[in-house]
Amino acid sequence: MAIRSFLAFELPPEIKDQVRRISEELKKSKLDVRWVKPENIHLTIVFLGDVHEGDMPAIGREVEKVCSGFHPFDFMLKGLGVFPDRKRPRIFWVGFDGEIERVSTFKDALCERLTPFNIKEENRQFKPHLTLGRFRNPGRADAKLDEILTKHESFSSPAFNAKVLILFKSDLKPQGPVYTKLDSWELSV
Repeated sequence: MAIRSFLAFELPPEIKDQVRRISEELKKSKLDVRWVKPENIHLTIVFLGDVHEGDMPAIGREVEKVCSGFHPFDFMLKGLGVFPDRKRPRIFWVGFDGEIERVSTFKDALCERLTPFNIKEENRQFKPHLTLGRFRNPGRADAKLDEILTKHESFSSPAFNAKVLILFKSDLKPQGPVYTKLDSWELSV
């Protein structure tokens, strides 16, 4: 049986509250966006996709090896934006500041260890972000969007650290995805 899964860091409660507040404010904008439930917002490091259930223990051992070689990451949330750009928005996100280069090295190390399990490495440069929503009609620029992005360009959070990597199972339901924690690994301290 295949399990749709990903590796991610959860946000500390006070940061999650800040994300929830900005998300609720953005929902009032009437942009044509399918908003992510605040409780489902996390920092995805590697999307594993459909993984054979029998591979999960071996994947866990490889993830543990990588986690034991990294200290927790220091971050802060910084700014709002859209992928790929303002002219063709598809994803509405909150950005990160802090140890971006080091977390990118961490992601690469995980991907390298997980290649025997057919985990596909993305060709794009890793840009840590929190997905707030997906545009229903991607590719349509909007003056309202520019106004929102300009208003929140200086958005930031207090510093926090990410120290526990979590393996989540993702079940796609009509009302949205349901995430279940399957395992977790603490980064070495």
